[in-house]
Amino acid sequence: MPSRDTSMDGFDQAAIDAALAKVGVGKIDGITKGFPAHLPATTLAGIGGLGLNLLRGDTPYPVAVLLRSALDHNGQWMRQFLTHTGAYLMPHGKTTMSPQLFALQAGNGCWGLTVATIQQAMVAAESGCRRILMANQMVSRADVAGAAALLRRCPDLVFWSYVDSAEGVRRLHDFAGAAGLGGKLRVLLEVGMMGGRTGCRRMDQVSATLDALAQCAASLSLEGVACFEGLVHSEDAQADERKVGAFLDFVIEAARAADSRSAFGSEEVLLTAGGSAYFDMVARRFAEIRLTKKTRVVIRSGCYLTHDSHYYDDIFDRIEGRIPEAWRRMGRLRPALFVWSMVQSRPEPGLAILTMGKRDASFDIDLPRPVWRYRPGVDKEPTAALSGWSVKGMNDQHAYLAMGADDELRVGDLIACGISHPCTTFDRWRMIYLADDDWSVTGAVTTQF
Repeated sequence: MPSRDTSMDGFDQAAIDAALAKVGVGKIDGITKGFPAHLPATTLAGIGGLGLNLLRGDTPYPVAVLLRSALDHNGQWMRQFLTHTGAYLMPHGKTTMSPQLFALQAGNGCWGLTVATIQQAMVAAESGCRRILMANQMVSRADVAGAAALLRRCPDLVFWSYVDSAEGVRRLHDFAGAAGLGGKLRVLLEVGMMGGRTGCRRMDQVSATLDALAQCAASLSLEGVACFEGLVHSEDAQADERKVGAFLDFVIEAARAADSRSAFGSEEVLLTAGGSAYFDMVARRFAEIRLTKKTRVVIRSGCYLTHDSHYYDDIFDRIEGRIPEAWRRMGRLRPALFVWSMVQSRPEPGLAILTMGKRDASFDIDLPRPVWRYRPGVDKEPTAALSGWSVKGMNDQHAYLAMGADDELRVGDLIACGISHPCTTFDRWRMIYLADDDWSVTGAVTTQF
């Protein structure tokens, strides 16, 4: 079993504590979405002491909630995965943008955080992270100036960004000089796939980018190779895996090309891929690479912590089929993020209108999925939603729950929906409750999008 460092050297504990204290005193009142308007204002840290319960009708609906038991399970699951593979994790912060959840991930052995923008990097650094990978390219003068300001503010911060072309390298070089950086900017060579997003598609593009980096070595330090394989997804799992495998082979070819030219300016080379669909393939395949310098395999899955009830849950079936039996002791990742809403109208047979819409829950990949039902004052605990129920559409503030014509559901009943793709539910809430397994509110997290 590979040995790995599980210390928090990628995070500053004092800075984490300061960040949590700062958000903890933030005012929460009736203009905060999800907070009961009839209650006096409180602080984020004070929410857990209010004795709220989501089933008792103590909150307005809709309301977003995280199950703490599922968060803890998922964190431990990933920690075990990293132990088995020897890989390191820099989860994508854009999933949650929550200082409290960043702190939880730091405590679970994450090596740092991934971001997509300078604003997100600022939030990550403010939250105590001292190792940040910007899985994107800085192409504007303002971006580079922002990175320079961040590095001056946090001199112990290790920060990487991407390049994928000679033109991008030269812009970064010019802007870095204008920003007055005291040292070199750390960059990773980004490799992409045809029809995908950014990244070199061919070896001649890799070579041209390496040529430009050699010419700009005074300001830029190449320290690894990066990619994003998560765009591959179809109904044919085996075809998808072959395509991902071939793509990873191309990434490895690019890394070896850079190594053969002695292009890496660091003692250690990062080999990193993002996405929450194939991190098992990445961890195993990249671990086989042998370069002239030490390598570190970094995965960037952001959605493992909360998982979901549809898209990533379906994807996990494929992951389970690929990983060895010994890695399955922790079971499955569990959905942690839910949106509770209330039936507000039964205008016609087979239809219930819920107090939840596009302003409240993800709909970019799949519509929310009914998971539980509960009748306040009658039911002792939630029961499973009927198998034929589905959300067939949403407006800004309404959801259309399709059901059997004779299914019994009343105005005032509660429906918990699991979501698909957690990223686009988190950005709809400034405050999200934490709850135990009987849906008593034990606290809350804030988001900083």
